[in-house]
Amino acid sequence: MPFTPQFGPSDAELISEDIAFKGFFTLARKRFRHRKFGGGWSGAFEREIFVKGDAAAAILYDPINDTIGLIQQFRAGALASEHGPWCLEVVAGLAEPGEPMEALILREIEEEAGIQQAKLIPITAYYSTPGCCDEKIHLYCALVDLTEAGGVFGVSHENEDILLSVYPAEQVFAAMLESRMNNAATLMGLLWLQLNRPQLRTGLPG
Repeated sequence: MPFTPQFGPSDAELISEDIAFKGFFTLARKRFRHRKFGGGWSGAFEREIFVKGDAAAAILYDPINDTIGLIQQFRAGALASEHGPWCLEVVAGLAEPGEPMEALILREIEEEAGIQQAKLIPITAYYSTPGCCDEKIHLYCALVDLTEAGGVFGVSHENEDILLSVYPAEQVFAAMLESRMNNAATLMGLLWLQLNRPQLRTGLPG
């Protein structure tokens, strides 16, 4: 198989680790060595890693109305964006210890969008920034009823101020690559939905 890796987990060694900083996120300092493609082992080297763990995200899609629900909230990391720091995004959140991914994303859909029922379709799982962060995002499509959806949501004690808006699917697809939808989980979810939307709508009345 052309995509079978040459190396696996046993070909990398974690020599040591300690916590460099702990605040809203944790920053770990780790020393590694690993096997080299040309043979032998690398020298020991150090990297700082943002420790976030598992997360889940979901694109909200209403196949009957052919609409997409996107949220927006202030994002400190996007302060310098030409579109401003209020990104248009999928619903997403970090897992509590031991929390299953489907339970996590259903909880986030209710907290961030006020929607209590959703049918989840797994899309993929990926590392958001593997060079500096251990976050693994489990991405879903959530089939929901967006007929009456919209408004301001969020968990107040977490200082969340989240606006859910609903848009026609074609409008979203036309704008997504040059807009405030400039974040990985949202673009991946929308590209998957653009490919699979005809099948999701097959057999619907109308």
